[in-house]
Amino acid sequence: MKLVQIIKVALDSIIANKLRASLTILGVVVGIFSIIVIMTILTMLQNSIDSGLSALSKDTFQIQKWENTIGRGHGRDRRWRNRKDITIEEAMRLRDVLVNAKYVGAEQWQFGKVVKYGNKETNPNISVAGITVDAMRTNDWKVEIGREIRETDVQYSTNVCLMGKDVIDKLFPNLNPVGLTVRVDGRPLKVIGVLEPRPAMFGQSRDNYIILPITTWQSMYGRRGRSVNITVMAYNNYEYNELIDQARGHFRKIRKVKPGEPDDFYIYSNESLIKQVNDITGPVKIGALVVAMIALLAAGIGIMNIMLVSVTERTKEIGIRKAIGAKKKQILLQFLTEAITLCLIGGIIGIVLGVGIGNLAGMALNAQMAIPIDWIVIGISLCILVGIIFGTYPAYKAANLDPIEALRYE
Repeated sequence: MKLVQIIKVALDSIIANKLRASLTILGVVVGIFSIIVIMTILTMLQNSIDSGLSALSKDTFQIQKWENTIGRGHGRDRRWRNRKDITIEEAMRLRDVLVNAKYVGAEQWQFGKVVKYGNKETNPNISVAGITVDAMRTNDWKVEIGREIRETDVQYSTNVCLMGKDVIDKLFPNLNPVGLTVRVDGRPLKVIGVLEPRPAMFGQSRDNYIILPITTWQSMYGRRGRSVNITVMAYNNYEYNELIDQARGHFRKIRKVKPGEPDDFYIYSNESLIKQVNDITGPVKIGALVVAMIALLAAGIGIMNIMLVSVTERTKEIGIRKAIGAKKKQILLQFLTEAITLCLIGGIIGIVLGVGIGNLAGMALNAQMAIPIDWIVIGISLCILVGIIFGTYPAYKAANLDPIEALRYE
């Protein structure tokens, strides 16, 4: 028999026993679905994180007082509260000694502010950043219209600002804002430029912010209790890790951290964020795989059972086929193909349901649509593997039936 004929015979057998085959396939569907739906959601979240990682541009890391909050415990919170604030003077000292860095910038943030222009105002969700000139480069902020913040703006605390697209759309829908004056916390600020849009994260815009010279920002919000974030860019990826080590060593000296004591600052990079995300999603993936393997084990036992029943019911058919010249390997291949076909039908249904429901769930989180190709391949491979493992014994039993005894079977 040709492979196409074998597959047709396998499908005919499945169709002839719809209920029994459906219950067997259901186990495979549950197993593959549990993997694919979780991996689809995680892939969507990962894609959204990757597209939003431009918060730090390529080959850039940040030195900050606080560690990232993902998985943070109360004990570590207390330890961090005792850390000294990072100052602008420390940032400038690091810039002077870190000669291998391309750019060393400093920035500070204030969140939940209102920007006003005439009788118009934004929602109280605008982020206000104070920066040095180099921070424009390390954050990969580009000016679409107007000019950038200059050293003289920082030196003389000039009342100027750059605006993100969301702020422009709210206050100046039909105007060129360059040269106009807005107010933030009562401070008049001249708009000198409009920033290029940044990629969204989880479907949410990240353009609702304005940028000031860091000295202007400090005159508005003060310096006490306001830690500075330092952003450092390497010349290339080859020097990136070495530059992190150099920055850590220099900054420990600047902060007077004694040998053997832990850092009283945190170095944050895209890689550290990805590692933290993986630390969280890793156990989830393992859990999904365990659930899937248990479901597939149960499905495999069901497949073995249905194939043994099928062999018994078709004993006479097997005897006739052997009597007219069918070989053992052909009988073996036929029943093995039936087992694999059962698994693949369940696997395909599980994959379609998993990708569909996973994307619906991910869309509720405003994540980008995704299809986890690698896990789909793994899922199909698992289906074939389960079919081979649990279909081998029934197929072997069918292939080794004595044709004389099989023909006598009623």
